[in-house]
Amino acid sequence: MPKRVDQEERRRYIAEAVLRLLAAGGLDAVSLRDVAAEAGVSMGMVQHYFASKDRMLTFACEYLVERTRERIQEEFGSRSSPPSARELLRQVYLQMLPLDDERRAGIRVWFAFLARAVVEPELEAFMRATWTGSHRFFASIIESGREQGGISRAIDPGREAIRARSLVDGLVPHVLLGHYTEDAALAAIDSYLEELFSR
Repeated sequence: MPKRVDQEERRRYIAEAVLRLLAAGGLDAVSLRDVAAEAGVSMGMVQHYFASKDRMLTFACEYLVERTRERIQEEFGSRSSPPSARELLRQVYLQMLPLDDERRAGIRVWFAFLARAVVEPELEAFMRATWTGSHRFFASIIESGREQGGISRAIDPGREAIRARSLVDGLVPHVLLGHYTEDAALAAIDSYLEELFSR
């Protein structure tokens, strides 16, 4: 009996190759041929799973976002009780900052996707949807903080989510390029959390 191929797993395997190439050399380093060589598969196989380079890049971007979500879930997966809103928000910040090689590579890739999204409508739509979902996630954490009593009821979750998300978006490129140290970024985040959860 022929071996059954997990198509989603194969697509993810190819996406991993895309992400490695993007992290090392940016978009110029990514072609269907280069991805095939990096993944150790035939170019025909890459074309079988992805009809175009743009579709391959969009899937790789989706996979990158999914990995970040999984890391956040894993951080609290072994706990017997759910995290507080403050703990969860801080963990989200930690996963979004370039604090180790994996996260630095992921952020370099995200910036490469952002540059591509300006001229690629499908990728633009995906990234906009991702940011919309991220805003809602931040707002839901802030709403949980209000319900838990750590955040003032006077704070509007939707408006505060803009502030909360903008903080980390502003810090990321400065930490990535060495303008701010990791400690300085974490101090800024802890200062914001202290203010948010004491109002």
